[in-house]
Amino acid sequence: SGVSVGLRGAGRSYGDAALNGGQIVLDLQRMNRILDWNPETGVIKIEPGVTIQKLWEYILEDGWWPPVVPGTMFPTLGGCLGMNIHGKNNYVAGTIGEHVLEFTALLPTGEEITCTPDDDLFYAMISGVGVLGVFTSITLKMKRIYSGNLWVEAWASPNLRQMINEMEPLKSNSDYLVGWVDGTWGGSGLGRGQVHRGHYLHKDEDANSAQTLQREYQILPDTFFGLVPKSVLWLFMSPFMNNLGAALVNTGKYVASRTLSHHKTFLQSLVAFNFLLDYVPNWEKSYGRGGLIQYQSFIPQANAADAFAEILKLTQRRGLPNYLAVLKRHRPDKFLLSHAVDGYSIAMDFKVTNGNRAALQKLTDDLSEIVLQANGRFYFAKDSTLTANAVARSLGEHTLARFAELKRRCDPNHLLQTELYRRLFCVPD
Repeated sequence: SGVSVGLRGAGRSYGDAALNGGQIVLDLQRMNRILDWNPETGVIKIEPGVTIQKLWEYILEDGWWPPVVPGTMFPTLGGCLGMNIHGKNNYVAGTIGEHVLEFTALLPTGEEITCTPDDDLFYAMISGVGVLGVFTSITLKMKRIYSGNLWVEAWASPNLRQMINEMEPLKSNSDYLVGWVDGTWGGSGLGRGQVHRGHYLHKDEDANSAQTLQREYQILPDTFFGLVPKSVLWLFMSPFMNNLGAALVNTGKYVASRTLSHHKTFLQSLVAFNFLLDYVPNWEKSYGRGGLIQYQSFIPQANAADAFAEILKLTQRRGLPNYLAVLKRHRPDKFLLSHAVDGYSIAMDFKVTNGNRAALQKLTDDLSEIVLQANGRFYFAKDSTLTANAVARSLGEHTLARFAELKRRCDPNHLLQTELYRRLFCVPD
C-alpha cells in the first residue's frame, strides 16, 4: 500500500524510536507469552511483548533474576533487544544482548529466521532499532540469586572527578555501581553527588530468602511513609521543576547524603534498587506540558571526567542545567549499533518549554560536539535531538555501511521505518 511500518513495544523510549507519523505502528504488547522456562538452568523462552516486570515476577521465586534491567520494569523485551539496553551493572554484565542464547524473527521479506551468537545478523538485529525485522521469540539465560535483597553501600562524592576516581577501582568487585550527579552546582563541587554500590547476597547469607524471593516482598508500596499516595506525588514535585527549585532539591539531597547515609550499608530489595524510575507513578508529568528530554552520552574512561565537566559547565552557562543526572560505568560489546565504550555514561534530564526549545536543541548540538571530540557515543533509546551527521561521526562509515547492507538484505523495500530511523539514518525517498 506504500506505507511503512514501525514497531512498538511498551512505548517507553524517551524519543521517537516507536513513532511513525502518518504510517502504521505495529504494537507487539499482546505477544506476551512465556513459551518455556527451565528453573534448573535459568533458560527462558519468551515472546517479545513480555515486559521486564512480567519476566522477573515469573522467575523470582525459583531463585533467578534478569541479568540486565533498565531503570524501569515496564519496557518489553523486544524493545530492550532493539535498543540493546544496559543497566547499573554494564561494566560486569554487559548489555541485555549478551545474555540472549537465541532468537527467532520475521523479516519484511517474509523469511523466518533463527539466530544465535554465531550469526552476524544476531549482532545487528539486537541494537538494530527495530528496522531489520520483528522478534518473534527470545531465549535468554537468567542470573542465579539466593536472596531478593542486595547489600547496598552509599556515600557522597564532593565532585564528579572524584566520583569517577572512586568508582573506577570498585568495578572489579561490585555487582552494581551507579552515581547520582547534581547538575546544578558548580565550582569545586561541580558534579557532586552520591554513589551506590550493590552486591548480591551469597548462598545461605539470607536467612529469610523464602520471603525475600516472593513477589509480594518486592512490590513497591503505593504510599510514602504509609500516608502520601504515590499517584499524586508528581503534583508536589511540579513546583520544584525549575532552575531554582531543582537546585534546592539537589542541595537537600546532597546534604542528606553527606549527613545521613555517608558510607552506610543497608539491605534493599532488587526491585527498589533497580527500578528507581518506578517509585513515583507518572513522574514525567511533573515537568509540565512540555515534558522532558534526556541526553545520554558515553565517553571513554580516559576522557570522561574532562568531557563531562565541560558538558556540565556548558549547561549551566546557558541557563539550562539538567535537573537529574546519573553516572554509570560501561564496557565495550560486539553489537553493530553499540552505544558502549570502555568508560562512563552520564544521562541528564532537561525540562522542555515553549520558550526554551530552540535553545535546548542548540545546547544538545553543542554537547554532541563535545562528545564526538572525546570519541564518545550515544544511546538511541533515550535520544530526541541527535542528527544524522553526529551519528555517522560516532559510529563510523564502516558500521553505517554494514547496517545499510543488512537493511537492503533484510528489508529491500524499506518497509520497517520509524521517525528515529528516518532522522538518524537518512532513508532515501
